[in-house]
Parts: sequence; structure tokens; C-alpha cells
Amino acid sequence: MKKALLLFLCCASLAINSCSLDDGEEKFHFVALQITAAELPESFSLNQTYQIMVTYAMPNGCTSFEGFDITESDTEYNEVRNVVAIGAERENQQCTQEVQEVETTFSFLCLYSKTYVFRFWTGEDENGEAQFFEVEVPVTP
Repeated sequence: MKKALLLFLCCASLAINSCSLDDGEEKFHFVALQITAAELPESFSLNQTYQIMVTYAMPNGCTSFEGFDITESDTEYNEVRNVVAIGAERENQQCTQEVQEVETTFSFLCLYSKTYVFRFWTGEDENGEAQFFEVEVPVTP
């Protein structure tokens, strides 16, 4: 029994040590994607869900869309939403450099009765400050 256990531990040790996490593993990093346009309704109704259409720039062939980072700004009623499109860019690969505009949507549930302000990330200025375009959407009763 001890020999079988010893043999199992040796085989398991060899199997674990012979694997390398770097072999064939793709490396990537996350990047913010420039939002160029957004389509929102003229108004929201309380407790209704809406599909918000967003157009973003895909910077090259090594980047894939991963989703949106939507955060609430610190306001009394939490009606401000900062929207950033997120991509994953593969590293150390030959990439096409053609910029493509891509459309996608995200769902938004209207929970507050005050006007919402959506701030869509468009890039950074020469000082590295985030730039946004804003769209206000009132909530109707």
C-alpha cells in the first residue's frame, strides 16, 4: 500500500512539475475603447428596462470587446453613469492596424425618478484626463 501511495505521489509530482503555465498561454491586457456614439431614448419610464446602443472604435485586430464598465458617480441621487467600453488586447502578436467602428448594446433599468446623465468615455486629453460626451435622459411619470 505504501509503495502504491509513493508511486502515485511521484507520478503526480512529475505531472505537476512538467506543466508550464507559460506554454501556449496567450497574454493580454485590458484597454478602454473610445466610444464614438450612443443612442438613448428621449425619456425613461420608472422601472422599465432599455437597450442602449453604443458605437465604439476597435483599434486593431488583436483587440476583442469584453463588455462595459458602468459606474455611478458620487451624487446625492446616483443618477450619473460613467460608461467605458472595455477590450482585451493580445500581446506580442502581429495585428492589423485598421480601426473599425462596432455597435453593441447594454441593458439599463431605470430605478430613479430624476434625470439620468450618461457620460460616455471618448479618450484622454493631452494631460491624461478622461474625456466624455454627455447625454441627459429625463424620467417621465
